[in-house]
Amino acid sequence: MARPVVKTAFCDLLGIEYPICLAGMGSRGKATPPELVAAVSEAGGLGVIGGSGIPATELREVIRKVRSMTDKPIGVDLLLPAKLAEAPPTRSAVREELKKKFPDHYAFMRKLMERYNIPDAIVEDDMVVSSGPSVSGRKTPHEEQVDVVLSENVQVFAAGLGDPSWVVPLAREKGVKVMGLVGSVRNAQRQVKAGVDIIVTQGYEAGGHTGSIANFPLIPQVVDAVRPLPVIAGGGIADGRGIAAALSLGAMGVWVGTAFLVSHECQIPERSKDEILQGGSEDFVISRVYTGKTMRSFKNEIIKAWTDSGLQPLPMPYQKIMMDDFNEAAARAGRWDLRSNPGGQIAGLVKERKPARQIMEELVEGTVRALHDLRHSVSVG
Repeated sequence: MARPVVKTAFCDLLGIEYPICLAGMGSRGKATPPELVAAVSEAGGLGVIGGSGIPATELREVIRKVRSMTDKPIGVDLLLPAKLAEAPPTRSAVREELKKKFPDHYAFMRKLMERYNIPDAIVEDDMVVSSGPSVSGRKTPHEEQVDVVLSENVQVFAAGLGDPSWVVPLAREKGVKVMGLVGSVRNAQRQVKAGVDIIVTQGYEAGGHTGSIANFPLIPQVVDAVRPLPVIAGGGIADGRGIAAALSLGAMGVWVGTAFLVSHECQIPERSKDEILQGGSEDFVISRVYTGKTMRSFKNEIIKAWTDSGLQPLPMPYQKIMMDDFNEAAARAGRWDLRSNPGGQIAGLVKERKPARQIMEELVEGTVRALHDLRHSVSVG
């Protein structure tokens, strides 16, 4: 049987069969392990590694492992936030500052660990999220990550957060396309000025770091504002109907995350997958508790405790490093219910664990079906 056809100019731009991208999710590679990235690319989409928090040497190994499983186009997503509080360059130094500059927040985090009987543990790597290239002459860990991406066989660099303007000329030299994720028209215009090749709209519905504008108003406004650059829609998409809707609004493809979090290949904890499968849309809420920036995740006792405390979350990277350590300690204690579990409101539609290839096949078949159904259910003239 012939494979179904769903093709846009975005497919031609990247050399892929279907305009479906695996969102470059998560921190430290668990949400988008090589097996998942390769499976999406092999099924005709664009597999994207979520490279946030992966040291450069390890990131190179991850890319090469993906390459051992597929020779099709892949991408890497890194966080390059445009605005960060001034902070020391290492986690260990930030921890010391937390105790001195923000004793109330640090003490509250310690009380939470005592309340839930969680033994001490910390994230062992010393990486700190940075907002851009170093001015000291010594490369930051994030510059080292970018160097790795551009020196390996990677076709797309995605800036999942922030300003990629310093990456664009480096990527041009290597023939790598650059994606910029946005949550507003103003952010999209900034990405155009930065020189990106592709705009990804991330609607309010999305999991992880997200903005305040939903996709129905966001997609067409961004399409109009950045034309002729291709726009890819992310947030609230987990079946063919969502893809058809995004294409109808002017997008040339989609950026899908939550649907793949429950794939067999995804390596997030089984408890986290259960929360996505069993949760409704209302169970995924936005807070700044885990990173200092607005992030949608499954609501839990820790988010409620911070909210009830009256303490405002600290800016990134302070809140992130403090809560990264809390997440690490909770994981080692087996308290997955207390860890951050990013996911989108579309989780209410996701009800079954499946192989990534099956998820891709159902997304494509569902898109074809939705577009055909629309032709038969709507009369125009």
